[in-house]
Amino acid sequence: MPVSHLLLEGLRLMVIGMGIVFAFLLLLVGVLRLLSQAVQRFAPEPSLLASPDVGAASPGLAVTPAEALAGGELVAVIAAAIACYRRDHPPRLRLGIVPAPPDKPGSPSRQS
Repeated sequence: MPVSHLLLEGLRLMVIGMGIVFAFLLLLVGVLRLLSQAVQRFAPEPSLLASPDVGAASPGLAVTPAEALAGGELVAVIAAAIACYRRDHPPRLRLGIVPAPPDKPGSPSRQS
């Protein structure tokens, strides 16, 4: 087979492959748009999701994120959560240094 025939066949296969990928991506975009419209049509209104009287049941306990951030409570809670996690999950490796296993009694000691 001449080289030009092989190049044309490769070009033809490339165009077919890229066309299939492009068609799939167009189909994917269309499906995502339809799903987005369906969710917007059938999803409940945002006003129904967040009832305004949530804080009325427990006055003083309802804190908005802005108030928590301004008071420093959010930072304190995050710091406490990190400290609790670190206490319960001690690090296995530090700075990528693997500790040597302890010597067994009766085995020759490693000396450099």
